Amino acid sequence: MNVSAPTTAEDLRSALAGLLDGLPPKQAAAAVERLIANYRGRTPTDAPVLRDRSDVAAYAAYRMPATFEAVRAALAGLAAAAPQWSPASHVDVGGGTGAATWAVDATWDGPRTTTVLDWAEPALALGRELAGASGSPVLRTAEWRRAVIGSGITLPEADLVTVSYVLNELTPEARRAVVAEAARAGRAVVLIEPGTPDGYLRIREARDQLIEAGLRVAAPCPHDGTCPIEVGQDWCHFSARVSRSSLHRQVKGGSLAYEDEKFSYVAATRFPAEPAPSRITRKPQIRKGLVLLDLCGPQGEGLTRSTVTKRHGDLYKAARDAEWGEQWPPTDATTP
Repeated sequence: MNVSAPTTAEDLRSALAGLLDGLPPKQAAAAVERLIANYRGRTPTDAPVLRDRSDVAAYAAYRMPATFEAVRAALAGLAAAAPQWSPASHVDVGGGTGAATWAVDATWDGPRTTTVLDWAEPALALGRELAGASGSPVLRTAEWRRAVIGSGITLPEADLVTVSYVLNELTPEARRAVVAEAARAGRAVVLIEPGTPDGYLRIREARDQLIEAGLRVAAPCPHDGTCPIEVGQDWCHFSARVSRSSLHRQVKGGSLAYEDEKFSYVAATRFPAEPAPSRITRKPQIRKGLVLLDLCGPQGEGLTRSTVTKRHGDLYKAARDAEWGEQWPPTDATTP
């Protein structure tokens, strides 16, 4: 990998490519299937499921690209709300093999100090190996530290604290403790969970906790008020496209070259940020001569559907190009 190359999804795939060398494909697939069935939601904080390097390698090859894309999309929401800000220090809580750390490096230029905390030493070791093979000075100099993620955790203060795909592995008490400590330690906090109804509820609860701790929501929400979604009727989530490896296709039995990773997130800050005026909360529906946009708007406006037609001129062209999860209207759009 060229030392001057930027950190990209392709860089990550290249770093992951050699992980499964020597591991029979059937063994890798079996490890992934077992880990998918057991890794999320039933792991006590003192007994991680990732047992050895084979487990970690199989899981990293399968999950890191999806986690990277989801975290990068969430970080893009924060970066858009605070375009002049860049973190000089980053702590990744429960970071495992470092997907979020790669995503941070893909979002902001260095220099930056990075600390990855996780309870599984095999995951940290492999994350360190991957980072060392990268072309990024930030990744190569990251610190990988074993820590129990849960009640009693103490984090170093940092400009940015990320917690991705971790909260579901914790008890409710441990979740609250981790979010509280992230809020204390970070000037900006980004939390990401799977884009399921339960994942959304964990993010919603954590969002309330961050606001109570004095942080302001930067993304995806346009406001700090109560989420307008009625619990049990819908959930807020977004989608990131992921190139599928041969292992993905082998395990899932699919033929497509990509899959869509659904995720829920919140980004909150202690410094000024400008949230989106509205956020597109579903895939835009393009019809003949019009585009239907489902939006979450300013506090008090709630959830709305906007119809953009050809008579809106440039705004119609922007709507046809709009993506799920983007702000609306675009910053360069002219409203009629």
